[in-house]
Amino acid sequence: MDGAALFVSLKLALLTSVLLVPLGVLLGRRLAQAKGRWKVLPEALVALPLVMPPTVLGFYLMQGFSSDAPLGAAWQQLFGSSLNFSFSGILLASLVVNLPFAVQPVQRAFEAVPAHLREAAWCSGLSHWQTLWRIELPLALPGIISALALTFAHTLGEFGVILMVGGSIDGETRTLAISIYDRMQAFDESGAGIMSAMLLLVSFLTIGVVYGLAARQRWKRHV
Repeated sequence: MDGAALFVSLKLALLTSVLLVPLGVLLGRRLAQAKGRWKVLPEALVALPLVMPPTVLGFYLMQGFSSDAPLGAAWQQLFGSSLNFSFSGILLASLVVNLPFAVQPVQRAFEAVPAHLREAAWCSGLSHWQTLWRIELPLALPGIISALALTFAHTLGEFGVILMVGGSIDGETRTLAISIYDRMQAFDESGAGIMSAMLLLVSFLTIGVVYGLAARQRWKRHV
């Protein structure tokens, strides 16, 4: 077991989830309430990382993080280090890659909240903020938990984008997925097998949580 890679993977997954899920709630709710034909444009941008090859997305992010690009140059001036081949770089890349996993479950959850509940809350004197906090967020909670679980699990297994942006620096950018690849390159099938089994278990538990929440919602609708 590569302990350093496990630590980097858990640190990356936790930070990505903590930073991205609140943004996913804001974006998901906004998209759920948006009307009009132009709504498809932001929805397409959010979903884009799902269909882009990871190496292509990683290539563009690597170009954007270089010191010749505005973002990379600004980061270099502020912090005195490059985004490429650093933990900060793979964290930013992870936020981009996992955007659809944080937004889409939340959007579907807010779309399922009946409009008449909001109107009844407003008629009862609740403000928009109070309606969000007391009515909408509790009803959308299963979608938010699904977004959290999917974001965490997908970050643990992400390979292509992280390798393109961060390389394989021990204790800095080498995650479990990259360590598995390195072990196979070194013909260490036993080490690769242990780490693969760990990622398989995490993936299975995550899918179990998501399907369990979906079944609970269906059961509530039939009660």
